[in-house]
Amino acid sequence: MTLISLQRLWVPSLCALQAYKSQISVMKTFIQVVKHGSMGHSSWCSSPVKMSSLCSLQINGQLQQAHNCSYQTAIWNPSDFIASACLQHHRDGRNGVDINDHVNNQHFYEQLNGLASSKQIFKFVCSLEELCDKMAAAVLLRVAQVEMEEGELKHTDRVFQDKVFKALCFQFEHDSQRVSTAGLVGALHALVQLRVDPWSTLMVRLISESQDRLDRGKLNLRNLCILGESLLQLEGTGCAMLLQIMGQMQKIKLQDWAPEEVAMVYSMLEAGVGDNGQYQGLLNRMNDYTVSIVSQLSPKVISNVLHALVVLNQTQAIPLVINLCKHSVKHVPNFTNEELTKVLEAFVHFGHSDRYFTEALERYIPKACFTMDPEAVSRVMQYCSRRKILSRPIFDAVAESFVYNSDNFTTRQVAWQIIPFGKLNYLPPSAASLFRKLENILSNRFAQFQPRTLLNLLHSCTLMERFPVNFVSKIFNPYFLQQLQSQDGSLDRSVLSQLTQLYLTVTLECPFYEGPRLLPKYRVKTFLTHGCSLESSVDLQLYHKVKSGLIELLGARMYFASHVLTPYCYTLDVEIKLDEDGFVLPATHHEDAYKRIALCIDGQRRFCTNNHNLLGKEAIKQRHLKLLGYEVVQIPFYEFEVLEKNEEIVDYLHKKIFPHTFRLSW
Repeated sequence: MTLISLQRLWVPSLCALQAYKSQISVMKTFIQVVKHGSMGHSSWCSSPVKMSSLCSLQINGQLQQAHNCSYQTAIWNPSDFIASACLQHHRDGRNGVDINDHVNNQHFYEQLNGLASSKQIFKFVCSLEELCDKMAAAVLLRVAQVEMEEGELKHTDRVFQDKVFKALCFQFEHDSQRVSTAGLVGALHALVQLRVDPWSTLMVRLISESQDRLDRGKLNLRNLCILGESLLQLEGTGCAMLLQIMGQMQKIKLQDWAPEEVAMVYSMLEAGVGDNGQYQGLLNRMNDYTVSIVSQLSPKVISNVLHALVVLNQTQAIPLVINLCKHSVKHVPNFTNEELTKVLEAFVHFGHSDRYFTEALERYIPKACFTMDPEAVSRVMQYCSRRKILSRPIFDAVAESFVYNSDNFTTRQVAWQIIPFGKLNYLPPSAASLFRKLENILSNRFAQFQPRTLLNLLHSCTLMERFPVNFVSKIFNPYFLQQLQSQDGSLDRSVLSQLTQLYLTVTLECPFYEGPRLLPKYRVKTFLTHGCSLESSVDLQLYHKVKSGLIELLGARMYFASHVLTPYCYTLDVEIKLDEDGFVLPATHHEDAYKRIALCIDGQRRFCTNNHNLLGKEAIKQRHLKLLGYEVVQIPFYEFEVLEKNEEIVDYLHKKIFPHTFRLSW
């Protein structure tokens, strides 16, 4: 039998993966040829080489051909240099040795997962006395895992030339009909990860045998999922075998699914099978069933299911999301960085927060922050920011770790970790060091930031009274403003609002700034806009209660105005005008008033959700109004809501608005 040369068999780059879909139709025809036993010399084998001549074994000092080794009796002398590994099937035993022994298998996988390079893995394989096909598949998969770096394969030439690797592949190729189903689909999955050429005889035989067993219904749910994932990478969602897999999968009762298998099916649907609402009926049944087994799920399964729900946008599965989030609390210290990132992404996506989960983060983050992956730390801060949770233990720890670790952060991670401080209006104890570090990063890497990200970052700093005057001139530069524009040449309303507030901040709080100014065409007239607004609209229920009290306090509705748009873009909840003698003027008085009082009726939405800390956008508004000459009177919800009687409300408003004036009864 003539086989493909190694130059075609081992393709160590992503090019092979990209070519899979275009090659697969021809490969299907080739599969049928293999199944009917008529291989012969293929017209596309440019330089045929027998695999047996490439997979020779050095055992006890004698050179043997790999095809002379029996896969039933794979026992090697560890003192010899073993250049290959023969397979022993699960159903085969030798000399009373049970290679399916749970303890031995568990020890094998623990050792294998602890190895960090393909060289170590192959050396480990050579040290074994015997190896079953399932273990051999796990070896190949571990090789793929350690060779993958940021989505790219590395050192594949060295891997593909290794004699152990060649011999393992040789044994799978020639014993494809005898290996266990778990070993078969596991090996195929690993070789797909390694980007092995789908035209190779090895891959064709594995796929052919998988198709045969699929036709005969020999695959359990786990194996169906592993095979389906491999086919997704090979051909995509249009694969006929994949449709067959999904058909068989739906015939298995959900009650018979193990928790890990549930996660695998979710992952398959997430990978593209469930796009455009396909298999939504199956998803609905899975969502309902998974609620009942949430307590049995491991941290890894919880994170994978939550991630799949995010990708598939299962907004109707909120009961499942809440249950998964609730049970994730106890796993916070056990999540890997990647798993914690997925869980936090789900919290943000579904707009959910949990007090106990936040408390678990507060216990965990201060201890782990310095060694955590920066992406995971960024997700923690994003979660706090989106849910408006000001956690001082988390924020303080992140600020300290940022000072020491941020040199290796991406610009996006820098922004995600700093912006929440401004949004939630919090300066950590290490603020001086934090902003010195941030200034150094901006000075050295200014051009690396995306324009929108940079604007968000600098705007956030102004909310905390940290003014980026060294960089404002670059922001107001016409070239930078052009970069902010969308494809149609327009600027988003939120971008214009941020630019306007940044300009107002420089004008009011940095009078020493002498750089370029923002042109009028880039300025907005109001910060209160639908969608992304730089100030919050007033809480109507709270406003009406305050309005009733003001009418009684001032004597008539005519003595105050509501929802007043100032010339400085801010909207006042209530404005009261006074003359020189301190008398209240009618709201319709258009002449210049001697004094203007701005009432900020601050409802719960203007504060952090877990305390009474005013949000950054509301704090800067009150700060600017004071600089513009207004007397700002804050009426927070937590003070006003405790008042029950009308007399208490009027007395409270009088003390707030006119603290030094005696009030006559009328």
